[in-house]
Amino acid sequence: MGMSVTGRQSLFILAGLALLIFLPLAAFAGDDAQNRFVDVREHIPSVVMDIRYFGPHNFVGERIDGYNAPKCLLTREAADALKRVQEELGKFSLSLKIYDCYRPQRAVSHFVRWAKDIGDTRTKKEFYPTVDKSSLFAEGYIAEKSGHSRGSTLDLTIVPVPVPEQEAYSPGQKLFACFRPASERFRDNSIDMGTGFDCFHTLAHTANTSVGTAQRGNRLLLKALMEKQGFVNYDKEWWHYTLKDEPFPDTYFDFPID
Repeated sequence: MGMSVTGRQSLFILAGLALLIFLPLAAFAGDDAQNRFVDVREHIPSVVMDIRYFGPHNFVGERIDGYNAPKCLLTREAADALKRVQEELGKFSLSLKIYDCYRPQRAVSHFVRWAKDIGDTRTKKEFYPTVDKSSLFAEGYIAEKSGHSRGSTLDLTIVPVPVPEQEAYSPGQKLFACFRPASERFRDNSIDMGTGFDCFHTLAHTANTSVGTAQRGNRLLLKALMEKQGFVNYDKEWWHYTLKDEPFPDTYFDFPID
């Protein structure tokens, strides 16, 4: 006996609901999910920006796919928590400085392509001077997915206020190892955290006791303030924090930063 029209319609409805339930949010949320992101420069006007993947001063050595503007985008929840950190630092004439926030999946794919190109070592002397490029995947420095693409992870440091001038970077300039003392590496205007940003080296591990007392204290200051507002540190990178209760824990977005 054939199925009734009503019966067929019910099956179609159930199948459609099941499809929606199991599809990743990014596949159908579109603008609705993207509207949950805010421009941190507008949300926290006093924050300092140094968006490294918009320019050439990063471990790839060029602007990264998807970075069409030097902006920091975060979910509103992460941006609100970050604003509270900035307010606390402001009481002591300090400010957050942001290197990276939301990262489109296409940018992560750019990292992966670069890592597989073993012959491209133009930035090795600064960012991974002691690591063989062929080991970047095995050692966890490069991966197919990044928490940054979920919108509640960011890379940052602390700078004094007034903010000191930072060394200008020009492609092709002489590079210095990121794990060297502050006076012997790229002159970032950050307080001294013991290594440069995106340093593929064990000295960049947050709790590494081989860095100096002052540098450990600076890392702990950042960590304490970020944890107070609900962020969790990635222990191999002193600069890397994720909001513990992130709103999109299983979704990897790919809209560009415009």
